[in-house]
Amino acid sequence: MSSATGSTRKRDPSALHVCFWGVRGSIPTPGRATSRYGGNTSCVEIRSGDQILILDAGTGIRNLGSALRREFKSRPLQLTLLLTHTHWDHIQGFPFFQPAYQANNRIEVYGAQGTRHGLAKLLTSQMESPFFPVGLRDLPSSIVIKDLGNDTRSMGQLRVDSIRVNHPGHCVGFRLVSSRSSVGYFPDNELASKLKGHGRIRLPDLELEVFIRGLDVLIMDTQYSRREYPSHLGWGHGCMEDVVRLAGRAGVKHLVMFHHDPDHSDMALDGMLRRARRIAQAGHGSMKVSAAREGLTLKL
Repeated sequence: MSSATGSTRKRDPSALHVCFWGVRGSIPTPGRATSRYGGNTSCVEIRSGDQILILDAGTGIRNLGSALRREFKSRPLQLTLLLTHTHWDHIQGFPFFQPAYQANNRIEVYGAQGTRHGLAKLLTSQMESPFFPVGLRDLPSSIVIKDLGNDTRSMGQLRVDSIRVNHPGHCVGFRLVSSRSSVGYFPDNELASKLKGHGRIRLPDLELEVFIRGLDVLIMDTQYSRREYPSHLGWGHGCMEDVVRLAGRAGVKHLVMFHHDPDHSDMALDGMLRRARRIAQAGHGSMKVSAAREGLTLKL
């Protein structure tokens, strides 16, 4: 069980709290043009009672770590980090995660089935000289790297399912279920129906639709618009218009657009969100659509 002992926040123990710390894809994009949605790469915090679970360790995890340090100070933390894959934008923030530098903390890091040894090597390598001054083995916290496996796994109050997705390398998506709500997390995925021989299909659209069916919140890759997508075919990222329609068919209650393209300004994302909402309203009027932004918190 992953827990935070002595939290000062009053939380409904049966509710899920979802907080976005990094929402950008590929590379951090700080600056005026991205200040509203944010420029940090993928990191989402899930809280269920005292349990803290973190999805991916992009640059957004640095601000999460600072917030946890302010909240818990020197009190011990037991955290769970689920990694979808090890591309830079999903692991590059971990060396700057403050709880990893506190001796009384324990961090369990989970990778997909069969990736445990490779994951340990990659996380160690990115912190070796000449890339970083502090090695992973030198961190004072207890860091344990585990294999998530292919079966459903219980993590505290949450049930976690994973599924391999259409993205270069070994990449997975997650479905997290509590006693009263559910969240899906697919930061990198390309719909199989769009690939048409331009990439290996690991997850057919119908199988994905079944996996996400009825989710209260679906956080999904919508990196490209319909106009942009053809020139990025096979890159492993979603076409927004198609993702909205898929989520609607699956009966998702709230779609959160995620993994924003580094070239998309706040104004561009505003436009994509308006179009996404029009598509949802026309075909799936009951589905809510939002665009992920740093600081956005959802209570389920």
